[in-house]
Amino acid sequence: MKKQREDRPYFDENKNYLDEDPKPLFDKQKIIEEKVVIKRIRKQFLSYKEAEIIYSLQHKKLLELGDACGALYRDGNTVRINRDIFDAYLENFHQPAGMYQTNGNREKKKLEERQG
Repeated sequence: MKKQREDRPYFDENKNYLDEDPKPLFDKQKIIEEKVVIKRIRKQFLSYKEAEIIYSLQHKKLLELGDACGALYRDGNTVRINRDIFDAYLENFHQPAGMYQTNGNREKKKLEERQG
């Protein structure tokens, strides 16, 4: 029989575990404070290279979308994208869950419409 290590937690038969107040898994106030700090730290204006990495879009598409929503700021040769405006604009394209249809479903609908 192996010797039990003393630093391992063990089950105490004499202790009533049900009467103890459980520790919260997380502190809501601390999470809220961290979100505020992260929002403050987050860069408001992004360069094209940074925006390409963050949004996984190509330079040309960023230019088109940024121009469409008015998030571009130009100063000489420098172009910056306002992240808050751009994020709000991208939310307009959010598609609710369950709306995606594969090509097979579209073809079935077209056939039903032609037949019906």
